[in-house]
Amino acid sequence: MNQPVISQAPQQQYYPDDEIDLRELFATLWRGKWIIILFTIVFAAAGVFYALSKPNIYQASVLLAPAQSEGSGPSISGQLGGLASLAGVNLGGGGSGKTTMAKEVLQSRAFLTDFIHRHNLTVPLMATEGWNMEREAWVINEEVYNPETQEWLTDEEGESLKPTDWDLVKAFKEHLSISSNDETGMITLSIKSQAPPVAADWAEKLVHDINEHMREQDVNEAEARIAYLEEKLSETNIAGMQQVFYQLIESETRTVMLANAQNEYIFKTVDPAVVPQEKSEPKRALIAIVATMLGGMLGVFTVFVIAFIRSGKERNEAKA
Repeated sequence: MNQPVISQAPQQQYYPDDEIDLRELFATLWRGKWIIILFTIVFAAAGVFYALSKPNIYQASVLLAPAQSEGSGPSISGQLGGLASLAGVNLGGGGSGKTTMAKEVLQSRAFLTDFIHRHNLTVPLMATEGWNMEREAWVINEEVYNPETQEWLTDEEGESLKPTDWDLVKAFKEHLSISSNDETGMITLSIKSQAPPVAADWAEKLVHDINEHMREQDVNEAEARIAYLEEKLSETNIAGMQQVFYQLIESETRTVMLANAQNEYIFKTVDPAVVPQEKSEPKRALIAIVATMLGGMLGVFTVFVIAFIRSGKERNEAKA
């Protein structure tokens, strides 16, 4: 018995209303082309104006290497470490620990505050508007500082505009950057400033001062240990202990002598800072390009929003 053949009607494909139609998409963009062009032009002009209003910033860098190798101290520590522990003296580790400590001290608030005051950097940091290339001098903001009387002015409420140490360190850290290469151990210290010679000068002074600071600290600690050991030496009559103290005093004296004999105690200058001739920032072309792209994207977004609102109104009118 033959079964009747049931013909299946072709299934009609339904597409959701929210499916993207590329032709409609491009048509929407074409209808709103003047809005996109307007946004792009406005943002491009604003970006160019902003880029041109930013002053040139110059960067001077110093390439440094640890002056003390990682194995500069273990020989003494290994031979006399046990004896030093009996006497309550810590001979310390190698040069790598001193280098790490020096990097942290270099960025510390106490060191930077002392550095700023020692070199009279308060006015260049907080009371200048720019750098005059022709006269090679700072342009002083006379609304903040009076260069004739060398006094800081007051604001409308009568409070002095003289910056605090907190403000000075915060401002200086915006100029300072330190990076290190873990593979080679090299350290790069950079200073940014509107004044090319000032950037190089500050970088060189920082390297010099951190070397002197760490040298003075180590010498003072070694001399304090020598005084302590000499005091203990005078209190004992045991020949064996006296020999121990003599060896410890000798090692501490050697530390003092080596510290005073090295011109570059912690950081050795591999490539000194030079006065930069080319600006490092701002990247004016990049700023203009980013502003133009941002304006174009915002214009496209605005066109889509307008089209969405318009289509919603048309649907509501059709239903009504």
